[in-house]
Amino acid sequence: MNGGGSSDMTLAFELEALQRLRQPDAVFDDARTWTTYLGVVSEKPTYVVTNFTRKNRIRQDFFSGPRGKRESLENVKRQFDTDRHVFVGVDADDEALADEVDWEFLDVEDAAEAAGWELGDPDSATTAGGEERDDWP
Repeated sequence: MNGGGSSDMTLAFELEALQRLRQPDAVFDDARTWTTYLGVVSEKPTYVVTNFTRKNRIRQDFFSGPRGKRESLENVKRQFDTDRHVFVGVDADDEALADEVDWEFLDVEDAAEAAGWELGDPDSATTAGGEERDDWP
């Protein structure tokens, strides 16, 4: 993905975008080689993000905490003064939000293609019975 742009970059993944990747830990390891700051934002409760990142051994420089995506992206932009701020999301709502808070938007599928990351099975976050399990590490 580092196609000659500035590596002085803050990269934020929407939690759902990160969950769509086959190996989110490897994605973070790769992105860490060409970004300055890296983290996850979500509207989900803090424990959901924390459990996902812990389970996948993802070390992030920032996360939403109790804030929503908008406030998180605004705070991150103020706190991390880099040449670029890029938000990897999943849909038109994420793209509109990025535009509103002056972040570059990149759809997770486009990001995966550009960086050579594999997309995962969309059902991988569920149990055999189809129940979503975000409530445990």
